[in-house]
Amino acid sequence: MTKVAMMGGGSWGTAFAAVLADAGSQVTLWSRSEEIAADINTSHRNSRYHPDIDLPESIVATTNPRTALEGAAIVVLAVPAQSLRGNLMQWAKWIAPDTLFVSLMKGIELGTLMRMSEVIVETTGANPDRISVVSGPNLAREIIARQPTATTVAAPTEAGAIAIQRACTTDYFRPYWSTDVIGTEIGGAVKNVVALANGIAVGMGLGENSQSSLITRGLAEIGRLGVALGADPLTFQGLAGVGDLVATCQSPLSRNRTFGENLGKGLTVEETIAITNQTCEAYKSCQPILEMAQKLGVEMPITHEVVEVLHFGKPPRELLKSFMARDTKSEI
Repeated sequence: MTKVAMMGGGSWGTAFAAVLADAGSQVTLWSRSEEIAADINTSHRNSRYHPDIDLPESIVATTNPRTALEGAAIVVLAVPAQSLRGNLMQWAKWIAPDTLFVSLMKGIELGTLMRMSEVIVETTGANPDRISVVSGPNLAREIIARQPTATTVAAPTEAGAIAIQRACTTDYFRPYWSTDVIGTEIGGAVKNVVALANGIAVGMGLGENSQSSLITRGLAEIGRLGVALGADPLTFQGLAGVGDLVATCQSPLSRNRTFGENLGKGLTVEETIAITNQTCEAYKSCQPILEMAQKLGVEMPITHEVVEVLHFGKPPRELLKSFMARDTKSEI
């Protein structure tokens, strides 16, 4: 059995740990929370995030990162994007030089504007060929209930992507491999921002026309930025692009959509943060995404409006007014 270290005991980390265990790996899950670790080891549940779902008994939890990391052939990273660098600086000494990394994170680092795979390379010194990213229409609640879904596993080489693909293939989780790491990461990061904007529309009571317009123009933003960074435009037509975008924008299970929905209903940003018990990656990643776009000369009007709402006090209801007031032009 392949030994896997799952670094993160949140909703998505726990769900992916179950996928890996069901696929035949020996998974040690690290959590910062003693309560979560004890719960998994004694009742085989993560009651904080998935209270009514039994986890595979082969998953073992620990609060000691060294216990999880030493001897692991695969290290899966499922921590908040902005905490990745600090965590890896502490953990690198326990990671073997041939270990494969898998990033489940969907964000852009503040300050450096780095994608998560780039942060892993810079912090650990790992060859980029050892790093894969997973992104797609993967709502954790549905996956841990063993509902069928598909995803993209991207790595710089076909062999690297296929290695991780094999480690997470089950009868309900179907990964497709890709070598477009940039496109897969950009699709995963930017769709959170679009989902938050769509959530604002939902909270305002707007219907399918408004939402479909936002989602479609949001996909255009994702594609423009991705291509400017060197991504394959076809990636955005697949699971890591439109697939992930639709799931995140349309499902009430999406934390980014829910964050926006609360804003659209009239809560302030501070009130929304206070009632949000999971990481909303769009809140912190929207600013570095916009900065990245501005440096590349890429227009991202939806992202710009989300930044204005979240960080500069613009009323949420003004977001859609600004979007609709833009000059009409050719669609493509």
